[in-house]
Amino acid sequence: MSETLDSVSRRKVLTLVAAAFGAATMPLVFMTSDAEAQTAGMERRQERRSGRHERRETRRTGRQERRETRRGGGSDTTTGTAK
Repeated sequence: MSETLDSVSRRKVLTLVAAAFGAATMPLVFMTSDAEAQTAGMERRQERRSGRHERRETRRTGRQERRETRRGGGSDTTTGTAK
C-alpha cells in the first residue's frame, strides 16, 4: 500500500482532489438562474447611479471644453463658434 502512495506525488494528488471538487461543483454553475432579482430598492439605486454618471460626464465635458477654450483651441462655449 505504501508503495502505491510513494509513487504518486503530492502535486498529482492535489490535482485529482481539485478535479473532483470541480466536477462536483460544476452542476451548480449550470443550475443557477440567469435572471436577476430586481427589487424596487435595486431599481431606485440603479437610477441614482445612472444619474450620477450622467452628471459626472456632463461636468467632465464642460471642464474639457473650458480647458480647450482657455488654451486657445476648440470652440467658444458662449457663442458656439470656433476661434
